Amino acid sequence: MSAQNADHDPIIGGEPRVDLLPPEVTAEQKGRRLRRALAVAVVAVVIATGSGIAAATWEAERSQASLAVVQARTTELLAAQGEYIEVRRAQEEVDATLAARRLAASVDIDWTAYLQQIRARLPGDVVIGAVTLDAGSPWAPYLQATAPLQPHRVAAINLTLTSATLPSIPDWLDAMATLPGYADSAPTRVALLDSGAYEVSLTLHVNGEAFSNRFADQEGNG
Repeated sequence: MSAQNADHDPIIGGEPRVDLLPPEVTAEQKGRRLRRALAVAVVAVVIATGSGIAAATWEAERSQASLAVVQARTTELLAAQGEYIEVRRAQEEVDATLAARRLAASVDIDWTAYLQQIRARLPGDVVIGAVTLDAGSPWAPYLQATAPLQPHRVAAINLTLTSATLPSIPDWLDAMATLPGYADSAPTRVALLDSGAYEVSLTLHVNGEAFSNRFADQEGNG
């Protein structure tokens, strides 16, 4: 049997079917079904693509929001750090100022009060004519005596005293020895003036006990 006749061989036991439609109609139906299937596939692809784009957009927006939060926090931290640096710099300047003040005040002597104490220890008829002060500083300590067995000194007071009567200089020196921070004292010159009065030059040295510590007391109370 040829291949041409094989297509029309009867099928024994099968359901009898007769396709009376023209081949063109059958092809059109198959084309419609194919187009519907393609349309469904395209819609599915569009939906899937849209869902992916929406998910990607949402994730991008969420990441952008998280980045904005992080950036805002970073800005806050940088601002706080800047304020902290300014505060720390100001505190360091204050500390440096206080340290310099403490250093300078560490050798402070209240000369007004000290001279009043000297005046109180001299006889009433003795006049203090001139006062010269010589003191060290934190950067340049007072020069010490080169002779052995001399007490430590932090300052010197050179006094020019005038007495109407013959002065009892040993008594003056004994009185000076009761001053706070007294180191030593000695007359350097005694002269009889034309007026009949006596002029005495006296040098008095003081030690660290003469320091007032008044600024340290103020800081402690503050």
